[in-house]
This record gives sequence, C-alpha cells and structure tokens, in this order.
Amino acid sequence: MTDPIRKATPADLGDILQLIRDLAAYEREPDAVRATVESLYGTLFGPTPTAEAIVAEVEGEVAGMALYFTNFSTWSGRDGLYLEDLYVRPEARGSGLGKALLRRLARIAVSRGCARVEWAVLDWNAPAIRFYRSLGAVPKDEWTVYRLDGDALAAFGAA
Repeated sequence: MTDPIRKATPADLGDILQLIRDLAAYEREPDAVRATVESLYGTLFGPTPTAEAIVAEVEGEVAGMALYFTNFSTWSGRDGLYLEDLYVRPEARGSGLGKALLRRLARIAVSRGCARVEWAVLDWNAPAIRFYRSLGAVPKDEWTVYRLDGDALAAFGAA
C-alpha cells in the first residue's frame, strides 16, 4: 500500500489554502483567513521558510494537511514542533488520514530530536478532543493561551 502522506510542494498551495479556509469555516471564523497562495509560498518555500506542511492524498487528490513550525522549550533546552493546523476533509474523516498525519509529524519530531509536539484545540471541538486523547495526547489545562494581534499589537509595539 502506498503511503498517503508526503511533504507538501508548491503545487499543493491552492489545496492547502482551501483546507485552511475549510478549517476556518469549521471553527466558525470563515472570514478570518488572510493567507494567500503567495504568502503561503513565502512561508513554506521562500528563501527562509518559517513553517512546513505535509499533505495526505486519496486517489491523487489532497484530502488533508498538517502545517507546523519549530518552537523551543527553555525547560528541556530542545526544539519542539507546533502543529498550527491539522485538517482532513469531511469525506475523508474516519479513514485514518488524521492519525497518519500526526504519526508522520511525530516521526519528524523524533528524527529531529524534538522534545515534544503540541497544538491548541477549541474547547468545544469534542470530536477533535476525543481523537487527540485516543492518541495519548494530554491537555495542558493549567495553561491559558494569550494573543496580542491587530491594533493592540501595533499600538503596543509603537509605544
């Protein structure tokens, strides 16, 4: 059987952007996506890429993706991988593609000597939470994510 997971290429950018849009709609933020094929190209394939992506294929068509980047743990003194987005098209869910994407990401992390793979999940997304727990992932309930963006970011940075 052919492995359905592979490293993304520039030819996948249209599919990746559509998956990002589909995920945003699922997460009840359909108008929040500002990414473009061009911005994704720079981020994933430009002279100094800051993120990476792997894709899952079904019958030659991209059906899912994981987009991730390197982060760092001061406590372990080692890199980690942060999974920014994991998405599998609804018609391909239950086929094992999500698990295969995460397994590949875990293998990448181990091969790079990373201390961990981590991500955030919306607290109302019960199917994703069940899925992640079934893999052995544990929530970090004692942590709260903070974000500084938009006008607040600009104002704070300008002060």
